[in-house]
This record gives sequence, C-alpha cells and structure tokens, in this order.
Amino acid sequence: MSSLVIQTSFLGDTVLTTPLIAELASRGPVDVVTTPASASLLANHPGIRAVIPYDKRGADRGIGGFLRLARRLRRVAYDAAYLAQGSMRSAALALASGAGRRVGFATSAGRSLYNVKVAYRDDEHHAARLLSLASNGAHESRDLRPRLYPGIPERGAVDRLLALHDVDDSIGDTPLVALAPASVWATKRWPYYAELARELAPRSRVVVLGSAEDASLAAEVCAAAGQGAINAAGVLSLLGSAELIRRCNVLVTNDSAPQHLASAVNTPTVTIFGPTVQAFGFGPLARQSSTIGIESLPCRPCDRHGPRQCPLGHWRCMRDLGPRDVAARVLDILSQS
Repeated sequence: MSSLVIQTSFLGDTVLTTPLIAELASRGPVDVVTTPASASLLANHPGIRAVIPYDKRGADRGIGGFLRLARRLRRVAYDAAYLAQGSMRSAALALASGAGRRVGFATSAGRSLYNVKVAYRDDEHHAARLLSLASNGAHESRDLRPRLYPGIPERGAVDRLLALHDVDDSIGDTPLVALAPASVWATKRWPYYAELARELAPRSRVVVLGSAEDASLAAEVCAAAGQGAINAAGVLSLLGSAELIRRCNVLVTNDSAPQHLASAVNTPTVTIFGPTVQAFGFGPLARQSSTIGIESLPCRPCDRHGPRQCPLGHWRCMRDLGPRDVAARVLDILSQS
C-alpha cells in the first residue's frame, strides 16, 4: 500500500502530520509533498521513503511547476493520497497523481476532488484530526505526540553552540530554559520575554531561539538575561533548533512552530495563548506541558491564526499576562524535573 501525503501548510502543521505518516508507514512506503522549509524538518524520518519539496511560491509556482510535480508523482502510481492540507491546489495535485483513493476532510476547499471524505472534528487536537485520515475518520486512542529525528549534523551543531557558551548539558547542574519570542502572527507575540528572561536568569541559563530575522528581538531578550544567555537566533537549522530544544529543560513559546518542535522532542512547554486558544487543537503534546492565557476576556478567541492587529485596539489578551505568572509556570516545571 503506497501512500502520498500532501502537507504544504505551516511548519507546525507539518510536525503534527508525523503521527499520520508513522501510521501509514506501518502499511507500506510513504512519500511526502511539502514546502522546502518543512522538507528539512522531515529529514531522517524513518517512516518516509521520499520527501518531495514543492516550492509553490517560488521555483515551482504556476501551472508549469504544478505539471512537473504531477508528472513525477504519476510515475510512482500511489494507491492513496492523504490531503493533510486541504486547498484546491493540493486536491488537484492528488487527482493528477493518479492515486486511486484521495482522502481529506469533508470541510476542505478541495473536497470536491476527494473520493473519501473524513469529518473534521473541532473537539480534537489537530494531530488526532490528521491521524484520523488514516482510518476513514475513526478516532482511536493512539500516541498523538509527533516525532522529529535530528541527525549527526544537528547534534554536532548544538554541541558546538553549547561548548562555545561553556555549557555541558550532560551534567545538568544548571537548568536550560528556552525562550521563543517570535511569531509570524503579530498579535501572537507576547511582549514580555525580556522581563521573563530577567526573572529566570538567576535560576537558569536562558536560551533564545528564532530565525535570522528575529536576531534583534533575540538580542534584546538575551541582554535582559545577562551574560549567561545564549542567543541561538539564526544559528541553527530548524531540525537543529529541535535538537537544541531537546537539550533544554523547558520551553516558553507563543502559539507557534517552536511549541510543536518541543512536542516532537518531548520537552516540557509553557505555551502562551493570546488571540487564539488551545481548544482550536494546537496545544502542546510534550510531557508536563501547560498553557497560559487570560481566560476571562470575552473577546477571546478573535481569530483562528492571530490577526495583524487587535480588532479592539487594546491587545489585553497579551498585555494583561505578566512575566511573573509565566515564570511561576516555568519554575513549577523545573521543580518537577
């Protein structure tokens, strides 16, 4: 039973697709079509035969790129295609691949091209929703925690970074607390990471994660934490960042991709929810994890992803959540380690 998984959405969605991939891999070979960024995350995955990058906004944009990929997929002759991302373009790609079964959610934009439609349940974690595609909608009790597989290059890069900052994580005498202050969604960015770093610095080594574009924000947070802080923004690959998170005792993050990286390497996580809520199905899945937000605000949630600006102008869902409240969650996790 050869399977094609199409997942060209955000990085976090790709991570949450790995339980589905693992289930399909128990039945036969699995290939995955995903974005170039997500393709690097799936390197070394033992359940994937081939990762096929689809640069739909770059080198493969337009009908030419679509047809080239469709011809490549059609030569494989897949038994089934699983639409983990539900756009009409993805559905058309599944159809063009020649896969006999095209499985996706009944609410997706491309559902008219599916021949197996699965109910999308709002009351489930998204990892469970995606996994249900493998069983025609049956929601059995299974391990939902995603998995990533950093390899020797990623482990080596983290070893060098920690050694540069005189950290020997094999000893474990000083906790490593990772902070991921950035997000592509402006209203998801909790504004007090620098203050949180200052609170945590006397009790831990603070590690700040992010991309090269987050360098100035990361430098600000590191400056607040003092000389012991480690600025990893733009230093590591995505899979390398997952390996660094694995070495940490706890991660504090917004409702964004680092939370899912932590779930995949089983690092306890404190996720800060502002305009979005955990009930959407994108909360942490690692051990000892927790979420925090201003539950009493009647305007929450205001958006599925997080708007560019607060619709009411006050942004209280983030501004009213103080650094000491978040620090208390972190220290509670550290006390259990």
